Amino acid sequence: MSIPEKMRAVVLTGHGGLDRLEYREDWPVPEPGPGEVLVRIAACGLNNTDINTRTAWYSKSVTEGITDRGGKQGFDSADTRVGSWGGGEITFPRIQGADVAGHIAAVGAGVDAARIGERVILDPWMLAAGDWLDAGRSIYLGSECDGGYADYTRIRSENAIPIDSTQSDAELATYPCAYGTAENLTARSGLRPGETVVVNGASGGVGSAAVQLCRLRGARVIAIASAAKSGMLTGLGAARIIVRGEPDLAGAIRDAANGPVDVVLDVVGGASFMPLVDALRQGGRYSSSGAIAGPLVEFDLRQLVYKDLQLTGATIVPPGTMRRLVGLIERGLLKPLLARTFPLRELAQAQETFMQKKHVGNIVVETR
Repeated sequence: MSIPEKMRAVVLTGHGGLDRLEYREDWPVPEPGPGEVLVRIAACGLNNTDINTRTAWYSKSVTEGITDRGGKQGFDSADTRVGSWGGGEITFPRIQGADVAGHIAAVGAGVDAARIGERVILDPWMLAAGDWLDAGRSIYLGSECDGGYADYTRIRSENAIPIDSTQSDAELATYPCAYGTAENLTARSGLRPGETVVVNGASGGVGSAAVQLCRLRGARVIAIASAAKSGMLTGLGAARIIVRGEPDLAGAIRDAANGPVDVVLDVVGGASFMPLVDALRQGGRYSSSGAIAGPLVEFDLRQLVYKDLQLTGATIVPPGTMRRLVGLIERGLLKPLLARTFPLRELAQAQETFMQKKHVGNIVVETR
C-alpha cells in the first residue's frame, strides 16, 4: 500500500471557538513507531469530548453547560492550563477525533505485517500499564495524541481492533467513544436483568447506545428526550419516554415506573440531577458520564445517606470493553445510529450541527 508524505487534516490550533479548527492538505503523514500501526481513516464520529476539549470546558473555572454559543465561540472563563478530560494541558497543534474506522495501511517494528489491509475500528483509550485507572498515564485518542479528523493516524497495535461487519465505515464510526462510554456507564451502575433504568439524554450518542445496552441486559428502560425523538427511542427498546423539560421530573419517572427506579444513567446533569436522585429507590444507583446541561448541581446529602444510594462517575473505560462491543456488532446485536455525514473539510459545520442537538445518534465525518 503506497503511503503519501502529506495528508488532509483538520488541525486544532488552540482552545477557543470554531475558528481554531484549520483545514490543511499539507499535513505530514505520521509514521508508526514500534508496536504501532498506521490506519488509513475512512470515517470519524463526533462526540461531546471534541467540543469540551476545544473549548477547555473541562477546566473547573467553567461552570455553565455546553451551550450552542459557548460551543461555537469558546468560554471566556476557561482555564486553558487544565483543558483536558484529566485536568492536564493540551499541546497544540492537535488533530482531534476519537471514533475511527478504517484499514491498517502500515505497521511499525514488532507488529506482524499480515495486519496490513485489516479493517479495524479503534479503541480510543490507550490505558496505563498496571493501574489502568491512572489518569496521568492514560492517553485518549484526539486529546493527548492525534486522532481521526485526518486521512491517517497512528495508534498502538492492540488498539486497532479487527472487525468483520457488513456495516459501512460511517456506521462503524458511531461506536467507539459513544458505545464504550455507555457500556462503562451501565456497568458502573451494576444494572441487573429485570431492573428499571432511566436514561437521561437518551437521544444523543451515549444515551442511545445506553438504551440498547440496557435492553441487552434485560432491563426496562425509561428514556428522557424530546418528543420529536420518542419514536426512534421506542424502536431501540425504550418502554416509556418522558419528554425533556417535564416540570415534575421525579414524579413523571415514578409514574412511568409505577414507583421508584433502580438505576439512573445520566449524561446531562444540571437542574435535572436532583429530581433524578429523588426518583431512585432505597439502595438505588446513579451513574454519570457527562454534564452537558451544567457541571454544578444542588444536592441534598440526606438522599445519599438515608436512602443508601450509590453514586458513581464513569470516564476511563476498562480494558477489553471495546473488544466485547466489537463482538456484539459482529453478531448484529447493536444498531448504529448514523444521523448525518459531512466531508472532512466541513468539520466546523459538522460541529455546529452537532451542538444544535436536533439529531438522534451520531454525526460522522467521512474522509473517503
